[in-house]
Amino acid sequence: MPLIEIVAVVFGLACVGLTIRRSILCWPTGLVQVVLSSVIFWQVKLYSDFALQLIYVGLQIYGWREWLRERRPVGESVGKPVGEDAEAGNPAGAGEVPVGRLSGPAFFGWAVGIAVGSAALGGAMKEWTDAALPFGDAFTTVASLAAQWLLAKRAVESWLIWIAVDVVSIANYYHKDLHLFAGLYAVFLVMATAGYFAWRRAAATGEPVEPPAIAEPAIAQAKS
Repeated sequence: MPLIEIVAVVFGLACVGLTIRRSILCWPTGLVQVVLSSVIFWQVKLYSDFALQLIYVGLQIYGWREWLRERRPVGESVGKPVGEDAEAGNPAGAGEVPVGRLSGPAFFGWAVGIAVGSAALGGAMKEWTDAALPFGDAFTTVASLAAQWLLAKRAVESWLIWIAVDVVSIANYYHKDLHLFAGLYAVFLVMATAGYFAWRRAAATGEPVEPPAIAEPAIAQAKS
């Protein structure tokens, strides 16, 4: 395996680990992984995957900015208002962020949007490309973008979408005889499951994170 692929995998695993810990450092770490992946995909002429990585670059920067607004100093009690004395004695970006839950209707809206988007993209890929697994590839693309957006919004349910993405990715890669990638996504599946339970516990003791900024796009997407 080329060195750049090894480094990309290491940064990818580190990014997930830091995200589970709600560390804002997950975003610059993930940004490095995305940039390296874009170089890899360009070199092997996987241009759609390359384009997807460019979208991820924007989402990484957006998520980094969102978490910077909400970070709390390491060791700060949960009951202290977010942002109060946020700079005192804390290296920039080193603190944790509070997380919260989506309402049932909001999560349902996101699920419907992912299903509709996956069906539309999968149908287009089946009609106009020679994709081996058009609907499987479409689902992982659409769901990954949705999960990344909800992750930036600090929603616990983002991990449930990542779990679904990992399960489908394992099946896709195994079907394509990419057993190393299937194994990697099996590791991601375990980490995503751990992330869900860790964030759910954190949400139970922290401030709710359910502003219209999370819920309204889901409802709008479901109605479109």
